Amino acid sequence: MLTPALASLLPLLILCRISFCQYSSDQCSWKGSGLTHEGHTREVEQVYLRCSQGTLEWLYPTGAIIVNLRPNTVSPAATRLSVCIKPSAESSGTNIYLDRNGKLRLLLREEDQAQGKVHCFSIQEGALFIEAVPRMDISRRITAFQYELVNNKLGAEAHSLDACQPCSDAEMLLAVCTSDFVARGNIKKVEQEEEHSSVTVQISRLYRQKTQVFASGGVRARSWTGRIKMSLRCGVKSGEGEFLFTGTVRFGEAWMGCAPRYKDFLRLYHEAQQQGTNPCHVDTD
Repeated sequence: MLTPALASLLPLLILCRISFCQYSSDQCSWKGSGLTHEGHTREVEQVYLRCSQGTLEWLYPTGAIIVNLRPNTVSPAATRLSVCIKPSAESSGTNIYLDRNGKLRLLLREEDQAQGKVHCFSIQEGALFIEAVPRMDISRRITAFQYELVNNKLGAEAHSLDACQPCSDAEMLLAVCTSDFVARGNIKKVEQEEEHSSVTVQISRLYRQKTQVFASGGVRARSWTGRIKMSLRCGVKSGEGEFLFTGTVRFGEAWMGCAPRYKDFLRLYHEAQQQGTNPCHVDTD
């Protein structure tokens, strides 16, 4: 059921598309204020964001904005992307919908945004239609979130971070080639947080990291430390043994993917190497 305010905006949404409304020229991030709409609170503004990641901040939201997330590429692979958004803890003042050809589906209510949970959807599902919640006062409110474009598989993982399934042999080998980070090391400490576990690891060999999730122990020390998040369902414990940690980085945080014991990965890798089925080369010396 659409709110009366939202129902009144739909004709303007269609008109806006026909007349090619003006939008922000910023390629990665957008910041605007509803105060510029004073006296025109039913206007719908188009915003186009064309980067793989960025931010949106809308102060004193009024009316609505349509956020089009369109990467700067014409590759067919672009249609297989997912969009993940993470609202800030202070985000309020709007409801967020997915808009596909004028049909709206509620993605995030105003009262749920402060939880800061990651929400993902396929880029094929449409643009974001962000509708201001009508207010009688003009107290400060801001709708703010970060966004990232990821491939559909990673988007599904981010959408259900509470999942915990063992990786198949093929998934392990592929994870080493495609993950945001790949590192060999030990589990030093496991802390149970409200919705996930935080695993402190010490790394003896760092193969790759997309961003600096593991900090170096110093110029002479060939070791790194860092934290990796994972589901509470996994029941991970600190202890003996070396692991090969792989996973994704979402909004600056490392999330565990496949994490076989290193000896098991080594056996699997050498078997695949003999059969010529390795998806990529890994220096195991």
